[in-house]
Amino acid sequence: MRAEQRLDVIRRSVVREMAALGRRFHVDDQVVRGPGRTAVAVREHRGDGADAGVAPHLDLGYVLRLGDGEGPVVWDCASGLGRTEEQRLENGVRMWRTTTASAVVELLERRGLHGDVFAPGAAAGAPGWYTVQGPAAVFGFRSAPLSEWVEGHHLLPALAAEVLPRLDGRSLHGVRIFFGGRAGDVVAEVRVDGEPVPAASAALRAMAWPRGEHLAWARCFLLLTRDPDALRDAETAPGAPTARPRETGRTAGQPPTPSGLLRRLL
Repeated sequence: MRAEQRLDVIRRSVVREMAALGRRFHVDDQVVRGPGRTAVAVREHRGDGADAGVAPHLDLGYVLRLGDGEGPVVWDCASGLGRTEEQRLENGVRMWRTTTASAVVELLERRGLHGDVFAPGAAAGAPGWYTVQGPAAVFGFRSAPLSEWVEGHHLLPALAAEVLPRLDGRSLHGVRIFFGGRAGDVVAEVRVDGEPVPAASAALRAMAWPRGEHLAWARCFLLLTRDPDALRDAETAPGAPTARPRETGRTAGQPPTPSGLLRRLL
């Protein structure tokens, strides 16, 4: 599949997956535009062995103020499994939607439909920051033990000492947590704003999540912000009045499970 064909599959997948979150997006040249000033930018990385069936890594950036050079962009890297290249691309976008895009939409809506919002200092959050957590995705073979572990544990508080020093004065930060594998062959990685944080990754690896005989992984994405209302106009056309999001979502102390929503992708 040629590069432009792959990008076409990715962009069409973004349109489809954002529709699952109640957002109408459309392809517009190099970006996929959404409501107001939102958009999704697409980059693709194809490393050695990609043509031999290794899933390409997709960089997807959720743009929250398109046209504003200082506006935040939530970048994340995703990949997917599948028998064909098209399936791997589509599943990579679906993984991104399940975890990352859901967190962004929850930040914009704050209705408790696509994630959980925790106030600063909450047991599941981080001191001084509002935390928005999208659903955790658990996938692989016989992944029930890992799913149960993820449901029972808050990850950010255990990693805060390594993550918080990496945050600067920007209005929004993204934290991607990925871990799993099997006994003797595990991976544990924490990224802040797309950049690996080795100390946080080491702390994640040291946690007692299940290492079984079968391959299974978990993926989580969190947003940290000082002001959850700062981007409430992102989906509003310039010049149109804005409305404050409905405060019907779960807040500090009221998550459905300690890890928030869970999606098991088998």
